[in-house]
Order: sequence, then C-alpha cells, then structure tokens
Amino acid sequence: MKDLYKLLLKAYDNVGKWWPGTSEEIVVTAVLTQNTNWRNVERALENIYKNKTKENLLEYLYELPVDYLAELIKPAGFYNLKARRLKNLLSFLKEYDFELSKIKGLKNLREKLLKINGIGKETADSILLYAFEIPVFVVDAYTKRLLKRMYGINLSEYDDVQSLFYENYPKDVKLFQELHGLIVEHSKAVCRKNPICSECKISDNCKKSI
Repeated sequence: MKDLYKLLLKAYDNVGKWWPGTSEEIVVTAVLTQNTNWRNVERALENIYKNKTKENLLEYLYELPVDYLAELIKPAGFYNLKARRLKNLLSFLKEYDFELSKIKGLKNLREKLLKINGIGKETADSILLYAFEIPVFVVDAYTKRLLKRMYGINLSEYDDVQSLFYENYPKDVKLFQELHGLIVEHSKAVCRKNPICSECKISDNCKKSI
C-alpha cells in the first residue's frame, strides 16, 4: 500500500489540505460532519453565520443555550445529540480560554480529546490533523473499504488501520491531510458502496478489479 498516495495523486492531482475552513471552524465541523454529508454541514454553518461574524466562533457557540445551538445546526442531522457533543468539546476548550495555539501544545492532547463524551477517534484525529496540524492519520469507513478492495487488507479496528499507515508513510501533516482527502474523493467518486470500477482511474492496481 506504499503506492496508494502516488496512485491517487496521479489520478486526482493535488487536493491540498482538503478540509475547508479556519481552525475554529474545523473544530466545529469535525463534530457536525458525524454521520452526514458535507453539504448539510455547510447549511448548519450558514445558519450560525446568519447573525454572527467569523470572529470568536468557539466562544460564541459556548455561550449559546444548547437548545438554540441544536436549532442552528439542525441541517447537520442528529442535532440534539451533536449540540450536546459540541458543548462538551467547547467546555474542554474553555478551560484553555479557547486559545488553540495553547491547546495544541498540551501533552497527551489526543487522550484528552478522547475523554470528552461524544468525541471518538475519527473526530479527535480530524481535529488534530486539520485544526491543530498535528501529524496523525484519520481513518474512516472509506479507508477501510479501499484497503480491502485494493490490497485485500481487511482490518476492522481503527488503531490497526492507523498503524498500517504509520508503518508505510512518514508522519507528515501535509501528506496525511492530502492522502486522507484523496481517499475520500476517490471513494465518493467511484469506490462507493457499489463501486463503479469501469470509471476507476486506478483499477489496474486494484485486486477487486483484477
């Protein structure tokens, strides 16, 4: 699987950081994107910004009543649950005055994030990689599916998949951001639940297509 990055890069060209937004927005959207598509996340952000500038976003959301926050993020689905999860995360950030640069330097930051109710490994790692630019690899369902189809690697545990990437790639923020983005883009384009192998640009290297 060491060739995966080069194959995807050749097929799709650079996607760069991929996850859009400021660091503050990424912290928020990492929770909002759970079990939904990105357009719904954008609609939720649009609701938030109807009466709010982009300044001090985290403080603003922290001060909102949870019911009102839930109403704002309704387009993202599971809005009552996500509002509580977001509030839990914001309460943690409040302990450090929402200063992301200070929080980035905390020891065992990943473990601290994982102790927050509603923040799982994928959400925590998305925040670490894209908001804090710490070199951790984000594993999602697309990643597991692609590894199984292309290389016959059938791993179900998050940590096992993540370790595989650490073994095959240097821990580099830009590389991990782009590789994760390329996997998502490829999976959305052709390597879907019902794959469109006839349109796949890297099918010659895929065990499923051979």
